[in-house]
Amino acid sequence: MSPAQRCGLALWAALLSVVVCLVFLPMSRMVAVLALLAILGGIAAFWYVASRRAEYDVTSYLDNLPDATYRQPVVLVCGDLPLAWPQQSQVLTVTQGCWIRVEDDLELGPMARQVLWQRPAWGRQLSVMVCVCPQKHADSEVLTSRLLALRWQISQLRKETGHSVPLVLNGQIGSAMMSDTLWQLAIAGEEVRVWHESSKPRSIAAWVSTCGAPAMQQQVLMNSLMSWFHQHVTAVFMDENPDVSPISPTAVLWGMGPILTGNLTSSAWTVWLSRHTAMQQVTGWQPVEADSTMASPFPDFVLPLLPEECGLTSRDKALRCALNLFTLAAIAALLSSGWNNCQLLHRVSFDIAHYNQLSMVDYGPKADAVAVLRDDAAQLDGWARNGVPARMSLGLYQGERLRITLLEAIRSYVPPPSPPESQPKAEPVPKIICLDSMSLFDSGKSELKPGSTKLLVNSLVGIKAKPGWLIVVAGHTDNTGNPILNQTLSLKRAEAVRDWMRDTGDMPESCFAVQGYGAGRPIATNDTPEGRARNRRVEISLVPQVDACQLPGKPSASSQDDGASQHNGE
Repeated sequence: MSPAQRCGLALWAALLSVVVCLVFLPMSRMVAVLALLAILGGIAAFWYVASRRAEYDVTSYLDNLPDATYRQPVVLVCGDLPLAWPQQSQVLTVTQGCWIRVEDDLELGPMARQVLWQRPAWGRQLSVMVCVCPQKHADSEVLTSRLLALRWQISQLRKETGHSVPLVLNGQIGSAMMSDTLWQLAIAGEEVRVWHESSKPRSIAAWVSTCGAPAMQQQVLMNSLMSWFHQHVTAVFMDENPDVSPISPTAVLWGMGPILTGNLTSSAWTVWLSRHTAMQQVTGWQPVEADSTMASPFPDFVLPLLPEECGLTSRDKALRCALNLFTLAAIAALLSSGWNNCQLLHRVSFDIAHYNQLSMVDYGPKADAVAVLRDDAAQLDGWARNGVPARMSLGLYQGERLRITLLEAIRSYVPPPSPPESQPKAEPVPKIICLDSMSLFDSGKSELKPGSTKLLVNSLVGIKAKPGWLIVVAGHTDNTGNPILNQTLSLKRAEAVRDWMRDTGDMPESCFAVQGYGAGRPIATNDTPEGRARNRRVEISLVPQVDACQLPGKPSASSQDDGASQHNGE
């Protein structure tokens, strides 16, 4: 991938991050900005590391490479060469394609990255050919080690580049019985074909029947080469290995010519022939000594047979990465939009449920609840007129399904009746005193804090014991924890407040009623810390009740007390 493509991908990822973090994420603006900065820092670090890696991967520059528009096969040649390389440059361009010599087997990966760095569009036409000349190897085990190293490098090359780099195996020997080079080619699904400079490709049977006894003698030696090559080369790439996956060759070539540079008198090939055949007694099985720079060391005819379209170009890889980044950003945006809509549904549903739970004669709380519903309706109406915000959109908006239910709840509200002008204005009922539990008690405790006395004295000025009035002390908790333990804790806290009032005011216990509701009567949502804090409370109120609180030494209360009418049927 070129530096420009990497830079473009980094900018694309940064743009998608800005959109997702600042528009869709269900969090405060400050947190969204911090998350965006962290993501942008990660993108910058990744881009820097990728750029430095690409810079250090290329250690030298290949000369004489064809132009970037070159579309014929390009083959990296590893292993042995039967003849000397015909020129000083590592690049040899012929009519059918381009050969690139890799002197050291360990340089296969860096050489491939170097070629793709100079020609990023060559990924689909890149192949590897491994050449083995058995007459150049004295030890079969050393050869196996070299081939295993090449197998690992080819596997790594496929993973790193993302291209399915085809493998061509080439085995060549020299024999004085040959006047020119003879090639035989095996491709999966096809029979072995004979390639000869003086004739068209044909089957082995047709070649032997046409050329007679010399061809039969040459084929015997070629069959020996095929057997040795399958056992010592092909099997190394195809056998199962827990560390490296098998590599199936696209084509297997066997060549036999009169000249072989670097032939050993005693080699692994010589040992194998002596054990399995009698070819050592046949005249001319060894190569001749001649100038090896005049003949071509490569089977050029195999180049047009190599598969094309077997990988992704650098541009295709960049587009695929860009599409993957867009898909990831779209998934994050959809999840965020879904979460935002779930929160909207939960909030409005809670407001409607809280409104419906209140009695219509409970005028104050009912009016507060309907005011909240009107605010919700105003927000939904504004979105319906001006458009849904992006963080709620992407086809997941759920506000429309709530509007009808919300409006019906608002229409059901009945304002409190105005008092008749002829009747005297009734004395207002004392308000309910609501005390924060965390100001009175430690978390999970029911004993009053040492500093809670001042708060109780200041808050309970409006609560006075009256004959015929019952002092109701009710404890409430949030929904955190076990419901049974919460109900018990709320009751014990209400009893603690009752005991303090009883002992401080010297009132009989009959003046009090203690209730523990646990989390059963929330006044706010339990999904936020603020709502849970409001739900943790102790409420103290006065309820008219005949003879509920009879002070010592005073007569029983009548049906009227301090202006509070208790007449029945009147």
